[in-house]
Amino acid sequence: MEQKTNDADQIMEYFKQQVLLLKEKALLQASVREEKRLLVENAKLKNDIEDLKKLLLEKQKNRAAVQAPAPVERTPSQGPHSVAATPPRKDGEGRRRRAARRGVKEERRAGATGLAEPLGLAGDIEVDVSRLDVRVGRILMAARHPGADSLYVGEVDVGEETPRTLVSGLAKHVPLEEMQGRMAVLLCNLRPSRMRGVLSQAMLLCAASPEKLEILGPPAGAVPGDRVTIPGFSGEPDRELNPKKRLWERTQTELRVDDRGVATYRGRALEVRGRGVCRAQTMSSCAIK
Repeated sequence: MEQKTNDADQIMEYFKQQVLLLKEKALLQASVREEKRLLVENAKLKNDIEDLKKLLLEKQKNRAAVQAPAPVERTPSQGPHSVAATPPRKDGEGRRRRAARRGVKEERRAGATGLAEPLGLAGDIEVDVSRLDVRVGRILMAARHPGADSLYVGEVDVGEETPRTLVSGLAKHVPLEEMQGRMAVLLCNLRPSRMRGVLSQAMLLCAASPEKLEILGPPAGAVPGDRVTIPGFSGEPDRELNPKKRLWERTQTELRVDDRGVATYRGRALEVRGRGVCRAQTMSSCAIK
């Protein structure tokens, strides 16, 4: 009986050793496969690096060719190794050229950063207010912004297939119940901007004083999507205003509510053709923002 027990223990020990050997073999095979995979990936990376080096060298050659100085023009009387003499410049001429170079550098720097119009041309370009996409809209719903007490978030119908999201800073000026279903005048081609985490896709136009804001209203009978125009400005609106051109900011300074409560630009009424003019509800002789 004891002999049988010893034989069973030996058999069990044998099987344990075999299991351990199989595990080691499986691990070895897995590491070999991983090593092969890494070798293949390394080879691909080396090829990518070589391609990038070639591309970089090609670009450097092209850049050097573009920046190479032009050959010096020789007069017939000069020898093959002589260079045409450059007449001396006067100090005044040198200063003018250095100032011109500085002006070009400043223009490039301003254009790259978007902080200023090149060479101060902003005041020289005629502002065409018809490039603003001003439309009649209906505020479908509005609620308080969850992250800002002074903001409303809502949806507005401006005559498109789907409503636009609107964020407005009117919570301290217009009661929430007066926002619901209200007709309004909106600027629709500003670049959408995020306000406290919500993307606003339009801007309400309001009569504005230091103490008060009041939503501009379209004429009776106007419907969402009707374009608001100004007599004498018949162009088509931009698809989206370029923020660097600051067209809205330069136009807004001449938008006003006159002493009769009519919204105007340079004294001409904002109107919906065939319907009438846009107005403030109670305010007059104030700015439009």
